[in-house]
Amino acid sequence: MSYLNFGKEQLINLEYSLNKEILRSNQKGAYLSTTISGCNTRKYHGLLISPVDDIFSEKFVLLSSLDVTVLENGSVFNLGIHRYTGGVYEPRGHKYISGFDFSRIPQTTYQVGGAVLTSEIILADNEQQVMVRYTLEDAALPVKLRFKPFLAFRNIHHLSKANMFVNHRFKKVSNGIEMQLYEKLPHLFMQFSKKTEFVPVPDWYYNIEYLKEKNRGYDCHEDLYVPGYFEVAIKKGESIIFSGSTEEIEPATLKKKFTSEKNNRPERKTFAESLEHAARQFILKHNGDTGVVAGYPWYGSITRQTFISLPGLCLALNDKNTCAAVLDTCLKHMKDGFFPDEINRNEPVFHSPDSSLWFIWVLGKMFAKTEDAAQIWSKYGKPVKEILQAFKNPTLKYVGVTKEGLVFASKENTALTWMNSIVDGNPVLQRDGMPVELNALWYNALNVAVELARNAGDNVFADAWKPMIKKSGDAFLKTFLNNGHEHLADSVKDGKPDWSVRPNMVIAMAMDYTPLSREQQKLMLDVVVTDLLTKRGLRTLAPNHLRYRGIVEGSPNEREMAIQQGAVWPWLTQFFTEAYLKIHKKAGISLLKNLLKEYENDVAEHCLGTVSEMYNGNPPHKAKGAISQAWSVASLIYSKYLVQNYSE
Repeated sequence: MSYLNFGKEQLINLEYSLNKEILRSNQKGAYLSTTISGCNTRKYHGLLISPVDDIFSEKFVLLSSLDVTVLENGSVFNLGIHRYTGGVYEPRGHKYISGFDFSRIPQTTYQVGGAVLTSEIILADNEQQVMVRYTLEDAALPVKLRFKPFLAFRNIHHLSKANMFVNHRFKKVSNGIEMQLYEKLPHLFMQFSKKTEFVPVPDWYYNIEYLKEKNRGYDCHEDLYVPGYFEVAIKKGESIIFSGSTEEIEPATLKKKFTSEKNNRPERKTFAESLEHAARQFILKHNGDTGVVAGYPWYGSITRQTFISLPGLCLALNDKNTCAAVLDTCLKHMKDGFFPDEINRNEPVFHSPDSSLWFIWVLGKMFAKTEDAAQIWSKYGKPVKEILQAFKNPTLKYVGVTKEGLVFASKENTALTWMNSIVDGNPVLQRDGMPVELNALWYNALNVAVELARNAGDNVFADAWKPMIKKSGDAFLKTFLNNGHEHLADSVKDGKPDWSVRPNMVIAMAMDYTPLSREQQKLMLDVVVTDLLTKRGLRTLAPNHLRYRGIVEGSPNEREMAIQQGAVWPWLTQFFTEAYLKIHKKAGISLLKNLLKEYENDVAEHCLGTVSEMYNGNPPHKAKGAISQAWSVASLIYSKYLVQNYSE
């Protein structure tokens, strides 16, 4: 696939290549990420970034980078590249790169002197281990390779600074060394498939500068520790494998393991294959738990995003088992009918009341996929009852059901919906009262629960809750509709509606159960297409609004002000797709196919082979936010699934 291959002219142009990032992750919560030139531009970049306790714990950058130097007949070619204060790049190893390919695994080709060297990187599937295979493809003279590891041993959100507390000691192990720079952090085993010589030359490299952090307005300078270097001779046609791992390995197994892991990586020849491969990058499995990481490089497991992602990450790919496993893991953390904002080991926060309703939405999608109501209700009926009861008789003081049958969520200085940007401790958009999507989800959840129960023979529950469906539906129409507007209010508080044109109303249209008539939905959809639709999906605010911000840039606060005031969020695409097909049926497929096609080239514009968190609202809709986001990828997969399988 051409967009995952790059030539020398592109690679030596740092303005171009530093904006192309790669990402590999595994089911154990580890990941690696850098640019196609090998220069780290984020504090979140590194070759081995690993959780400390389990898949839901904070991640730590252990091995930041590995500089390789080719020694050929007295000539020295350092293939590494780092940016230092003032925009100085040293060394400038990118000038030796002749090609980069990412169709299967990251593969870089270097040409130096009379030698041609390739490097291939693999993150092991089920271990905290990165492997890099170096192959001397051609050489006219004897060659040695020198490997210099740059170590960080710090939380991904922090930066390493030179200090007196670092543990300089190392222990020799088979074909390498073991180090632990600080207590309570993992040990790092740096080993090779071939016996090497380690030369201890401990030193700090000061003021390495991360360009992306600088541009985002954050602290961007780091000191990295280099314990010394490894040196080994290599012959033409020979391969040497480096392993960085939290466990000691047997060097003799490296060649076989690398080959096996590489063969298990699918080659991505189409856009659909890229999306499916990206989808698997978000699934975490450990000690009986299965989770979804919301996005890379800085997010954990966000419950709301997990549920919204499941139809695309799992159901559309016929992986019902993983979907169920994720639901089961999340249920372990549900308390009194509500899910915490994140799945982690810290004190849980319950500021995502819609998560519980998204959970029931997933069950509805499972039912549509399996048509086995009895099995679903037998397994999930109890938590569904608990969730509905928690809203009716609130277990959270700031969430509940009004006497009219609508859901309210209101907490001072707290954003309780997905539009939860914070500036100086205050929400950019409060949206308290009755948000439109929360009430659309409530109406849908009531219907899904009653239908599942009825089909499973639980008529007592179905009969008890059925009256609430009509009550909430009637109240929804009365509250969010107005004859003077052809769209839904975004939220209503104390009887005062917010008539800002936002995409949240699309969720109401897309639900399997909605109180809206077809005629009402068509009018609203016309507004969405006119005011919100772009080549990357739906804006978060119509451009004619006074608060619209079409570019996400500037300081952290300036970006926070923009991301839900005009930025495009791909995760909404699946709901637009579902709503559009409802109204336009087969006649709408052409527009939707064209919308999805716009993303095909985009998977090479930010992080290769995946989809970003958001985009600028203004053309050309440059990618912003996290370089790979679960619900973005899931949304496109599910949208493609809906379009391909549509039948009237």
